[in-house]
Amino acid sequence: MRIINFIIFALSIILPMKSYSQDIPLSLEDLIPGGKSFYKYRAEMPRQLNWYGDQLTYAKGDSIFIVPQKTNQKPQALITLEIINQKLGLEKSAELKSIGYVTSLYGKSNEILISTASNSYLLNILTGETTGKYAITKEMQNKDFSIEKRIFAYTKDNNLYIQTKEGRELPITKETDKAIVNGQSAHRNEFGIHKGTFWSPKGNALAFYRMDQTMVIDYPLVDISTRVAELKDLKYPMAGMKSHQVTLGVYDLKTEKTVYLKTGTPKEKYLTNIAWSPDEKSIYIAEINRGQDTCILKSYDALTGNLKSTLFTEIHPKYVEPENPVIFLKNDSNKFVWTSKRDGFNHLYLYNTSGALIKQITSGKWDVTSIIGFDEKGDNLLYSSTEASPIEKHIYKINLKNGKKEQLSKQEGVHSAMLSASGKYICDIYTSQNNAGKVALTETGNNKTSIFHEAKNPYRNMQLPEITLSSLKANDGKTDLYYRLVKPLNFDPQKKYPVIVYVYGGPHSQLVDNSWLGQARGWDIYMAEKGYVVFTIDNRGTSNRGNDFENITHRQLGIIETEDQMSGVDFLRSQPYVDTERIGVHGWSYGGFMTLNLMLRHPETFKVGVAGGPVTDWKYYEIMYGERYMDSPKENSEGYKNSSMVEKAGDLKGRLMLIHGDEDPVVVMQHSMQFLKSSIKNRTHPDFFVYPGHEHNMMGVDRVHLHEHITRYFDDFLK
Repeated sequence: MRIINFIIFALSIILPMKSYSQDIPLSLEDLIPGGKSFYKYRAEMPRQLNWYGDQLTYAKGDSIFIVPQKTNQKPQALITLEIINQKLGLEKSAELKSIGYVTSLYGKSNEILISTASNSYLLNILTGETTGKYAITKEMQNKDFSIEKRIFAYTKDNNLYIQTKEGRELPITKETDKAIVNGQSAHRNEFGIHKGTFWSPKGNALAFYRMDQTMVIDYPLVDISTRVAELKDLKYPMAGMKSHQVTLGVYDLKTEKTVYLKTGTPKEKYLTNIAWSPDEKSIYIAEINRGQDTCILKSYDALTGNLKSTLFTEIHPKYVEPENPVIFLKNDSNKFVWTSKRDGFNHLYLYNTSGALIKQITSGKWDVTSIIGFDEKGDNLLYSSTEASPIEKHIYKINLKNGKKEQLSKQEGVHSAMLSASGKYICDIYTSQNNAGKVALTETGNNKTSIFHEAKNPYRNMQLPEITLSSLKANDGKTDLYYRLVKPLNFDPQKKYPVIVYVYGGPHSQLVDNSWLGQARGWDIYMAEKGYVVFTIDNRGTSNRGNDFENITHRQLGIIETEDQMSGVDFLRSQPYVDTERIGVHGWSYGGFMTLNLMLRHPETFKVGVAGGPVTDWKYYEIMYGERYMDSPKENSEGYKNSSMVEKAGDLKGRLMLIHGDEDPVVVMQHSMQFLKSSIKNRTHPDFFVYPGHEHNMMGVDRVHLHEHITRYFDDFLK
């Protein structure tokens, strides 16, 4: 489900102020993405931050500027929209209207890539020469550009193509069966997969996924926008059923031939974390079995497709989940970095290409959250981690020889970094509860930092609710659970307030951290303005807290999570301002599943609930995610039964509304339908609302309508 958390977090914060100009509360139009005035209240951050070699650039007005590397310097314009239009020689009607069309900058070649709806151009900034022109059509998807060879790879329908800088299009695959898909993300975007094409380091070859779905069931979705509703079949492998079969093709640009890696049997397995060797001779794949308890790192010959070596195997009694491909050292192509949770936390390991472990690079009771890259000489590895705090992310560099470590991020909060071309600089982008957003430029060699941008609080002239970040103990008496508490505007400790618990609670999620507003959403602010307490806690089963914290929920989804949420409720009950007779709950996707768990397992506590896009029975969910956390229905029949909300529909006591998009390809509508069917059988009466034409998330202006609808439900039955 990959934290398919429906609501995008709005940007707002409470800061100490002496006076306010606010006359009326913020509306949903102000606070919800898609609202008419939503962007008016967003923290202003630099647009199109990018590296042009070792020069950090950003867009402002009709120009792209270079960020000064010293605080006493002024930004200089790299190029303007006027010059771009002039150099491209476009007719007046075809001229670019915005600098936003510049999508990439390549400092080594002095080129920029400019992409429009009908064409992409490669423009040399120094010479003014148009070095490439590519025809772009609406049917082209999954575009992947090789700057080394100046070639686009992309898909049209289920086939893969490339296009040269002269506009010559070549088909790489010619599948006629629509169930066989090439060049697209495989395995339903699990295991860190987000694309289906992989250019070799020098651009001489293109690796790509070929996904055969002919054996997978067709799941019916219906499009009601036509005069007569049309069937839209979706290949959706449900837990315990036949899965698709994936291979990896390698297309050689010189020979224009494709070979397929001989990954062997069983065919039902996961080919993940694709990486090329620096010399383009080998491809490394982390292969995971259908049961997802074994990961084998293998290398294949890119020319013949033959297996070259099996480097090592990782096994876990619950599940393995590699999400990062091997990364070769900058100054030694015979060594690479591997990410693993083998010691209980996500850490980095150094291997050679023979598969021998050289050493563990990082260690401790904290998680590495990302690898950023190498510094200029390649002696140090840069990464981000939760070492400072489970609710913060900081940037570090560590020497690969002596293990000396240095923190590069200077201030509290959640940091992310972009590394310059040479590794000499990082762009550090970060927020904290009292920081709407900053951008800093740091030299990786001497750790000198200059702050380039500080965003102003967009709500500085307004009074907003009080927001608290803290922690409490789980029912094991030792595990810290972090929570966020939003109190009603103009809070009066003598009053009793209704409470809404906002929940997600699933893997790959963290809703509470020391980022802008502590990640509170616009709807949290809105409901606090209306007099509600809004509470969120990250239960066990969520991310960035180590293996045991996450996988304790294995084979019993919803059980431990509910216990931890109830620990949060116990804390709320202890607060004198909480009306214990008016507690509600709301969540989306996994949060919808958790809403049902709380409503049905604790009907004496929760008076009102709104479950959006909820999983109601894991046997209706897809294989990759479902079988990782629950095993198959045959292997874990008791676990599936205990986690089924369909089985518990008769336990409903309070007011419950289910919401679903009728074309949801993630949590299919069958989940809600089965729950409603069981409710009818058991004489319970949930409410139901459908968003026609929407998938798993309600987008655009309908997102505002959604929150209006949710708010009305709580106002009607909880307030």
